[in-house]
Amino acid sequence: MKKLYGTGVALITPFNKNGTIDFNGLEKLVKYVEKYVNYLVILGTTSEVSTLNNEEKNEIIEFIKNINHKKLPLVLGLGGNNTKEIIKKINNINLSDFSAILSVTPYYNKPSQEGIYQHFKSIVNNTNANIILYNVPKRTGTNINTDTIIRLANDFPTIIGIKEASGNILQYYKIISQKPKNFSVICGDDFLILPIILGGGDSIISVIAQGFPKEISQLIYFLKKNKINKASSIFYKMIKMIDLIYEEGNPTGIKTLLSIIGICYSNVRLPLVNGTLMLKKKIQKLFKKIN
Repeated sequence: MKKLYGTGVALITPFNKNGTIDFNGLEKLVKYVEKYVNYLVILGTTSEVSTLNNEEKNEIIEFIKNINHKKLPLVLGLGGNNTKEIIKKINNINLSDFSAILSVTPYYNKPSQEGIYQHFKSIVNNTNANIILYNVPKRTGTNINTDTIIRLANDFPTIIGIKEASGNILQYYKIISQKPKNFSVICGDDFLILPIILGGGDSIISVIAQGFPKEISQLIYFLKKNKINKASSIFYKMIKMIDLIYEEGNPTGIKTLLSIIGICYSNVRLPLVNGTLMLKKKIQKLFKKIN
């Protein structure tokens, strides 16, 4: 399995005004980003996956597979806090179009480090999928410690990487310095793109990249080529927008930006609420300035 590199995009799920999935908006979004980015992430946190039913999830998977036509590698978000259920779901999906499964640390039940290890060990031993661990403690309530990550990476070749979104720069650097050669460290924090890629990270799974696919892809390219001045100028142009799109939560902010660009409506599903008029005005003003 080739490493995932460069820019991955954590796709939103656009919704119509009546709350149904806006497939026109989803197609527009994929067409908007596909010229610039390196891979697509379907049904991650940013897609509001917890509010989608099984039928909707299957429709989204099939729709993106059809419009992607195998142009870009696809990663499928499939995690949870019921180990047996995740194994069942992975084994019931045709994964021939997917490079990997992105699987989040079990949330709510707050397992120990040994519990996290056994959870992923069980998934790996009972499925054929390549797995990318997803560490996002601010959402799950549990951090995967560096020792556990390295233990999983060394013990199981089909655990091919981690989307690290702890926001802890030291943890990133510890993983990068201790990981096996073929294990990818993928930045999951848009505001840390610069230090993580410069520090040896392989890739980003980005939220902001669906609003600015060209800029974020250029940023990653320049960082990989050690063109620090060019990279820094893009990063500092983007940093205020990154801050703004998270101001009222994700994906509320990125959907507000995408509605301003004209890709889809800004609608989210409860318990999330749409961005405020104040947020929209701030994003609009900054968008004009950036462009």
